Amino acid sequence: MNIALWIVAGLLAAIFLFAGLGKLLVPKEKIAKKEEWVEDWGAGTIKAIGALEILGAIGVILPAALDIAPVLVPLAALGLALVMAGAFVVHLRRSETKGMVGTLIYLALAGFVASARFGPESFIS
Repeated sequence: MNIALWIVAGLLAAIFLFAGLGKLLVPKEKIAKKEEWVEDWGAGTIKAIGALEILGAIGVILPAALDIAPVLVPLAALGLALVMAGAFVVHLRRSETKGMVGTLIYLALAGFVASARFGPESFIS
């Protein structure tokens, strides 16, 4: 189970790191060509979401890998799950079925890491 959690956390970290960097570094207008939901939000909000995604990506790996405050891993995973819950609501309101499916998958993966690291596979003995 521990190996599966590390794999899922690594996948989440990679996905959210790249997604967050894209939101943080690419202008809103360019993102809006591929992602319609961006039109509903200001550029500052998009950058804030990107920063949260990057922090979550770092948080699901580094604390445990460096053995420095590993309790941050489930908290970071919970944070990513909350970001995805918000994204799901946005996609739902905009009737974007394709966006909802991917968002639910990421939400489930982040929830899996959070629940397991808070519970039976905790880093804290």
